Amino acid sequence: MNKTDLVNEIAAKASLNKVDAKKALDAVLESIGQALANDDKVQLIGFGTFAVVEKPERTGINPQTKEKITIAARKVVKFKPADTLGK
Repeated sequence: MNKTDLVNEIAAKASLNKVDAKKALDAVLESIGQALANDDKVQLIGFGTFAVVEKPERTGINPQTKEKITIAARKVVKFKPADTLGK
């Protein structure tokens, strides 16, 4: 399912037109993105939790040259689905 398909589903299930459904989806995604940018956790009961986690610096291997490289520390978004999701 892509964004257009999701907008169509939202429009059908919420009795909205596609323009309003797209605005609603964009607002939700923007709000989640802003919360994660501020290192906040977004918990949607019955769906799952989005959180920013820090990955420490680590050593890796360049597959072409086989030399060791240092992979910098970074922040990534992690999603943990709710136990009831997909049931």
